[in-house]
Amino acid sequence: MAKTPYAYDRYYENLSFEMPRVERPVFPDRVVSVVRYGAVGDGQTLNTEAFNHAMKDLSAQGGGTLVVPAGIWFTGPIVFASNINLHLEENALLLFTDDKEAYPLVETSFEGLNTRRAQSPISAKNVVNIAITGKGAINGGGESWRPLKKDKVTERHWKQVVASGGVLKDPKYWFPSESALRGEMMSRKGENVPTTELSDEDWHAIRDFMRPVMVSFISCKNVLLEGVLFENSPSWNIHPLMCENLIVDGITVRNPSYAQNGDGLDVESCRNVLILNSSFDVGDDAICLKSGKDADGRKRNMPTENVLVENCRVFKGHGGFVVGSEMSGGVRNVSVRNCQFLGTDVGLRFKSTRGRGGVVENIYIDGICMFDIVTDSFLFDLYYGKKKNEGTQEDEEIPAVTEETPAFRNIYVKNLISRNAGRALLFNGLPEMNINNIHLENAIISAKFGAELSESENVHFVDVQVIPTEGPAILLNNVKNVDLNGFNSHEDLNHKVKLTGSRNKNVSIPKQLVVNNE
Repeated sequence: MAKTPYAYDRYYENLSFEMPRVERPVFPDRVVSVVRYGAVGDGQTLNTEAFNHAMKDLSAQGGGTLVVPAGIWFTGPIVFASNINLHLEENALLLFTDDKEAYPLVETSFEGLNTRRAQSPISAKNVVNIAITGKGAINGGGESWRPLKKDKVTERHWKQVVASGGVLKDPKYWFPSESALRGEMMSRKGENVPTTELSDEDWHAIRDFMRPVMVSFISCKNVLLEGVLFENSPSWNIHPLMCENLIVDGITVRNPSYAQNGDGLDVESCRNVLILNSSFDVGDDAICLKSGKDADGRKRNMPTENVLVENCRVFKGHGGFVVGSEMSGGVRNVSVRNCQFLGTDVGLRFKSTRGRGGVVENIYIDGICMFDIVTDSFLFDLYYGKKKNEGTQEDEEIPAVTEETPAFRNIYVKNLISRNAGRALLFNGLPEMNINNIHLENAIISAKFGAELSESENVHFVDVQVIPTEGPAILLNNVKNVDLNGFNSHEDLNHKVKLTGSRNKNVSIPKQLVVNNE
């Protein structure tokens, strides 16, 4: 018998790093319908017990495919067992209940920190050979969990939400319950994890604040997500954590643009990952690589590594392809090719801050098309979470490099086109640890503002054209070993090179670019 060809061969062509082949999980021929276990797809019957009985029973028999026929299958949380393919047929909808009592608090990790959260609508831990496939949809009932900011929605939408119940933190910030607001008040600004010691009673009192990710796979091996629509998550949509051999192929991920923490796909501390042929339209970062936060992430010490992203499209989202900000365990060996970002806030987004630690390196990006990027087409922000004026200051005391210092290096981007961005590029590094060895080749970027490089080292441009409508084509602030010989701009002499700061060294500028020193 002829050997079946490997389905993903073409994605491995011309890789710049060695990566094992990621194989699809294989399941026994056993196929059963969830109806056999008493499930009813009428949109009213609660099917939690039927789904979980089916998972355990089918796994005990050696596994197989659990079929969900057309219909609306109303349910509480579903827990995967090994060797199960959950197959959603066309017009099948998994709809999760808004009854918070159905989601007990569990020990997990969120935003890179060890914590408790409400149990995820779909979860798996320490299992092997699992899949969600088919042409159906999964809806996490996220609107019953998420807070809402007034400035993100229309006046009519805002009035409808406020009239539905819940409580206001202030006139512009709504929470679905007192429990959710209480948790918000116990957390640091901008974080979704309580920062004080809590008793079991305290945890339960803020359960509504502990919004779960919709799909949580922890320490699983051989995972496939294919064909299905994932939408309306309570917080992040899909969160593989410490998984190995993950394939995401041909899925659609959606959240409203106003969805608080409504990330699309957050791959954290995973290895050997394919993300292919998928589309994202979400309320936060779309395709995001992470590896834990601060001391928790460094202690785990599990990088995200060996990742291929190809033929993906992102509509709304804070970032199209993102690394960070929780990257304390490191990210390395990543290829991103042939993707579109259409209306995201940022295109390529790399972010971290002091205190994280971790190394991001060996990132290869090729063939990116962007349109209507709200802010930066290509961003490194090592002051993430700080106010705009808290970046590199000329008179700031430069701290020593420690295990808490993040590093971004050896990043190669080529064949990039971006039209109508807010700013072409922003590289905002740390003076104690510059962004290092960044290559940009064959790029055309039109934007309101040009490129801005700060605290960056060994930056090389080859056939790069930046077309700003305002200000200089490129601003350099405290950079070292920057080669602009392959950098071009508009013929208008107002579009020039501007140098600021006292630590610029070895900047190579071609004669045709007008230089303004400050």
